[in-house]
Amino acid sequence: MSRVGKKPISIPDKVNITYKDRMITVKGDKGTLTREIHPEVDLDISDGIINVTVSSETRQKRAFQGLVRSLVSNMVKGVNKGFERKLEINGIGYRAELKGKTLVFNLGYSHPVNFDLPEGIKAEVDKAGVVLSGIDNELLGRTAASIRMLRPPEPYKGKGIKYAGEHIQRKAGKTATGTTA
Repeated sequence: MSRVGKKPISIPDKVNITYKDRMITVKGDKGTLTREIHPEVDLDISDGIINVTVSSETRQKRAFQGLVRSLVSNMVKGVNKGFERKLEINGIGYRAELKGKTLVFNLGYSHPVNFDLPEGIKAEVDKAGVVLSGIDNELLGRTAASIRMLRPPEPYKGKGIKYAGEHIQRKAGKTATGTTA
């Protein structure tokens, strides 16, 4: 049974939710998000609580129940508080700067790499790296992954772009033993 899907979602006071024709719209202080709900799943909104229900208890429908519950919960959290992802840039000469809605990265290539931020994502550049913020958790994660793929961290010196708190499995480099046979 889906344990995540059966948990109710509480609606904060400042959040407005409308559900009509399989489309849910969540409005809050930070903005508005809209998503289509899967046809196998239905939402019951009453008394400041959202319950995700399924018509029958098959394995796939329970999986959709948990998925939809997580997506709707992230929508409610996003318009109320927002989400944030931190990326660290490691390497000599590796840096980023913000020019309007474009991040310009110097990552050891012969040219700077420009990354256009999608609508709804804000970025701040600090000494350690880039801080991305937005209300859509899915779009924020996809944007952070795209930026990380510009120069993924390498296992020998750890140079590249990584998520804050991410552990990079390091490898030992070549060893000069000096034995000639």
